[in-house]
Amino acid sequence: MNELTVIGLGASDLEQLPYGVYKKLKAAKKIYVRTLEHPVIQDLTTEDIQFHSFDGVYEKYDTFQPVYEEIAACLIEVAQQESVLYAVPGHPLVAEQTVQHLIEAARNGEIKLKIEGGQSFLDPIFTALKIDPIEGFQLLDGTSMSMDELNMRQHTLIAQVYDEFSASEVKLTLMEKYRDDYPVTIVTAAGSSQEKIVTVPLYELDQVAELNNLTTVYVPPVASDEDALRDWTTLRRIIAVLRGPDGCPWDRKQTHESLKKYLIEETHEFLAAVDAEDDFAMVEELGDVLLQVFLHAQIGEDNGYFNLEEVLASVSEKMIRRHPHVFSDVAAEDADAVIANWEAIKRQEKGEQLEPLLAGEHRAESSLQTSYNYQKKAATVGFDWPNAEDVWAKFEEEWQEFRQEITEGSAAAQLDEFGDVLFTLVNIARFYKISPEEAMIHANEKFARRFGYVEQRVKMSGQGFTAFTLEQLDAFWNEAKKQEKGE
Repeated sequence: MNELTVIGLGASDLEQLPYGVYKKLKAAKKIYVRTLEHPVIQDLTTEDIQFHSFDGVYEKYDTFQPVYEEIAACLIEVAQQESVLYAVPGHPLVAEQTVQHLIEAARNGEIKLKIEGGQSFLDPIFTALKIDPIEGFQLLDGTSMSMDELNMRQHTLIAQVYDEFSASEVKLTLMEKYRDDYPVTIVTAAGSSQEKIVTVPLYELDQVAELNNLTTVYVPPVASDEDALRDWTTLRRIIAVLRGPDGCPWDRKQTHESLKKYLIEETHEFLAAVDAEDDFAMVEELGDVLLQVFLHAQIGEDNGYFNLEEVLASVSEKMIRRHPHVFSDVAAEDADAVIANWEAIKRQEKGEQLEPLLAGEHRAESSLQTSYNYQKKAATVGFDWPNAEDVWAKFEEEWQEFRQEITEGSAAAQLDEFGDVLFTLVNIARFYKISPEEAMIHANEKFARRFGYVEQRVKMSGQGFTAFTLEQLDAFWNEAKKQEKGE
């Protein structure tokens, strides 16, 4: 089997090229290169060394992945007939996707592959920027990077930023986390006589005059939490400080039990923002809910029982496990099938006979939600009315029984029958996919809003409530209703 040898051209010009690599290039009869756009190739062409370039392949595709795949496929095909020398920019194993395809082919027995050295662009970049990688750094591909990959507390190097379009894409991704004027440094031809280093605010990244295949963008680590407000680790650090020895006395004394009411309050406030269709309020209220989650996780860590990573692992594992139609080969044609799969997996996890069906469905903070949960859970095993009409009939029955107890029953009987009425109303809500908890929250908010208007009208009169009849107060109420409806 013929050998396919990959060699690195280094990061800059001929002066930086190792002598051993230079001798191999001089001795080769035929050299394949991914691109001719490299200072070493430009220098060696003057020494009558011939290169076979794949630059034409780039023009066939709109993205890089098929380019790299075709180049690798072509090299594999040539290697079936003769030995091949393939030269790439930098080091073959640093940011060179075509080589990764060749490595995969070698593992599959398609070719005999040999990889030789070459200076990567990392050494001259570290020298040019005067940074120590031991402090922590990440190397990202500018053509495929995402916001989730960014570690704001490390040195970040972004390669493949070769033109205005790619720089614009990188800029927009960075702006998802960094402030618009965050300083970034553009390094071109590091280590060579043409080395250029320019530092600009992030919003000017795609306006730099010179961007080419030798360009790398450097993003320094953030110096303070204020520069990393969009990073998850920042909130965790803030909560840890607040709960620490020198933190806030109020935060330090909180427990899971003392925070329960705040989680409920913040959840209700978020639901109110959803009802108001107020995106800005939703951002703020979701932040308050998230704060409660992080506080509980920090308390768990402080007490030595669990930490945020365990919370994340638990919910991530659950989502993967309970969505086999997404992460495995189980079929689910519609939402009902998804719910059926979810409940089946949940029962399997907890064990059919290990606990009562309604265990875990009680909500101490909400009797309405508990009722809804009980009925929904009972329905999963067939204990349910077949249609909504039967539920309405049950409601009429319970309503009549309640009216009868009001006329002739005891206080205990009246309480019991009224509970049955409410329970049946919750069941009606479930049949029509209405959350009784949300409906009650909405009703309470509506009452408070309209009564606030009535109270305002009374105050405007300079008199008290006793000066008005119920009919007059009700008229104010109706005014409030009309205003809400825009009449």
